[in-house]
Amino acid sequence: MFRRTVLDDDFWDELEESLVVADVGAVTTMELLDTLRDRASEEGMTEPSEMRTLLREEMTKRLRDAGAGSALSEVADAAVLIVGVNGAGKTTTIAKLAHTAKADGQKVLLAAADTFRAGAIEQLQIWGERVGVDVIAHRAGGDPGAVTFDVMEAARARNANMVIIDTAGRLHTQSNLMDELKKVRGIVERQAGDFAQRVLLVIDGTTGQNGLMQARSFTEAVECDGVVLTKLDGTARGGIVLAIAGELGLPVLFIGTGETLDDLAVFDPDEFVDALLPETDAEAAG
Repeated sequence: MFRRTVLDDDFWDELEESLVVADVGAVTTMELLDTLRDRASEEGMTEPSEMRTLLREEMTKRLRDAGAGSALSEVADAAVLIVGVNGAGKTTTIAKLAHTAKADGQKVLLAAADTFRAGAIEQLQIWGERVGVDVIAHRAGGDPGAVTFDVMEAARARNANMVIIDTAGRLHTQSNLMDELKKVRGIVERQAGDFAQRVLLVIDGTTGQNGLMQARSFTEAVECDGVVLTKLDGTARGGIVLAIAGELGLPVLFIGTGETLDDLAVFDPDEFVDALLPETDAEAAG
């Protein structure tokens, strides 16, 4: 596409299709195209190859404007609420976050506040054993708010400086379950004390525009601070990052790239844009 000889309607149509296929989303795609057309006109650019550089610049700018980097590294003590739909990779993400924090010398406690899904408590306890961190849990079917209350009390008693709270996966369309999630968030707010509060939304990177709808609904319910995008090892459709950043102003903070505990990386806008749209065709082919 960028090897075309003229900046004509066919080029813009193909670029639009490519962005939509990459899950950038219709709204963000049109905003990017409008910006590129304006800049091309203002700067007198007539070569399609020049649009590659402009597009990379605009993508990076959008991601940086939304914010980037770790939402956890700048605070000494943090209570982190992990939300998202079932199957997005919440429990694995919690284990990775705990593993990373422990490696940084932090004392971590996990809370099994997903008391509804069969096996969820046991799954988190298994991960806790693997990572080497304690898990605060009640019986299956119990009150997730009570678990949340207890983990904050335990954190103070044990001098822990990071609490990570699992929550029941719920569809963003289930208003009663979203209301319950708000209650859990309220307990964290009341019990946090000196702990900084963070809400991280875990989104499966393969879900495309549905991920954007999830991000919008969860942000409205519990004011998410950022996104952990999982399963980016298996998709070329990571453009959803641009839609989340551009339409919601919500930063992607971490990306999951595999199944092992070390497969969690702080999101880097430059590296992401390099992967989504390399500087040259040779890099793309490589």
